[in-house]
Amino acid sequence: MTLLEVLVVLAIIAMIAALAAPRLLDSFGRAKSQAAEVQLSTLKGAVQLYYLDTGQLPSQGEGLGALATAPGGVSGWKGPYADAAQLLDPWGRPWTYRQPGEGAPFTLGTLGRDGQPGGSGEDADITL
Repeated sequence: MTLLEVLVVLAIIAMIAALAAPRLLDSFGRAKSQAAEVQLSTLKGAVQLYYLDTGQLPSQGEGLGALATAPGGVSGWKGPYADAAQLLDPWGRPWTYRQPGEGAPFTLGTLGRDGQPGGSGEDADITL
């Protein structure tokens, strides 16, 4: 194989990679958003178990940390209901927790990849 043939093959590989990379990155982004939805459902179940055991939801001040470590003054805690890794969204930031929630006893969510309210695609907020 000559040097010219090697360069042509490398150029073809580079073009294929340039065309495929955006599609792969978009797929990874969608996967993180879908993982966030699944993780939120799991976290919602953990909050509900906390409520069943203690008769109360974690306060806004305690936050979701109350699922991993027993808060002071709360009787009936039988956790941990979640480990520290579960308290972070797929982008490595803490989940949002509001108690009382918006039209519900509590609301869980993430601000998406950009960490800012609003957005679309992977940057979209996800709440449960």
